[in-house]
Amino acid sequence: MPVSRPPLSDRLRCQLVGCLPQHAVSRLVLRLTRVRNRAWIPVARWFTARFGVDLDEAEAPDLHAYEHFNAFFTRALRPGARPQQGPPDTLTSPVDGRVSQMGTVASGRLLQAKGIDYSLADLLGGEAELAARLDGHGFATLYLAPGDYHRIHMPLTGRLRRMTYVPGRLYSVADWTVRALPGVFTRNERVCCLFDTDRGPLVLALVGAINVAAIETVWAGVVTPPRGRRVAHWEYDGPAAPRLGRGDEMGRFNMGSTVIVVAPAGYRWSPVREPGDRVRVGEALAPPPDSKGNPR
Repeated sequence: MPVSRPPLSDRLRCQLVGCLPQHAVSRLVLRLTRVRNRAWIPVARWFTARFGVDLDEAEAPDLHAYEHFNAFFTRALRPGARPQQGPPDTLTSPVDGRVSQMGTVASGRLLQAKGIDYSLADLLGGEAELAARLDGHGFATLYLAPGDYHRIHMPLTGRLRRMTYVPGRLYSVADWTVRALPGVFTRNERVCCLFDTDRGPLVLALVGAINVAAIETVWAGVVTPPRGRRVAHWEYDGPAAPRLGRGDEMGRFNMGSTVIVVAPAGYRWSPVREPGDRVRVGEALAPPPDSKGNPR
């Protein structure tokens, strides 16, 4: 069956965003969202109403507690707001957001949208050997909308082994772009993190987008901007490598974007969520494999 083309309106919007000075726009957003001026508070009130932000979940529910808009946007949640579900080796959601896709890496490729797939090696910045090791593993693509909580947490306990920065564009990663722009996640700037877990390798790919003014990790701080035009790797060896427990914060987006999780072998999403389904930090996504490493 022929694959239907995405709507013309989606394709035109992608072309328009492609013509924008994406990095310059995002750097401007970075500056504006860090202005220490109380004029941002009415904007935050509008934002809260427009996107349904639940400030009752925030550690600091009073807007006046934040020094600027970005501090509000990357707000912490009150203790206990996102409990971890299931036994300690249950894989849980790293973010609040919506499922874009869930499935299995097949012949080195991940499903982006109906009729569109892309290369895992390209997503990882050309790491073909790692991509081959992860073939057949489960993956989940999780989209963070503007009103979502924007800190990223560990879905399993793991020790960091490699962080890779991959330069790229900053297209939107909203539904209309994912449907219309092949390989958008491999076109956009991103930070890919490889962890060792008791169950095997775990990858978290933090994909940037237009207006995502910075991607941070808890061990390196702000990774981008600025970074450059070449792929960069950081290796973490031995006991000094950062070790993060399941549910610990590992990073954050300054404005919204997408996280792609590639799970260790044997994890299978149960149940498989449909595109558009909501997930929250700590929600069980996949039970641990059995004692022989087989999916339950």
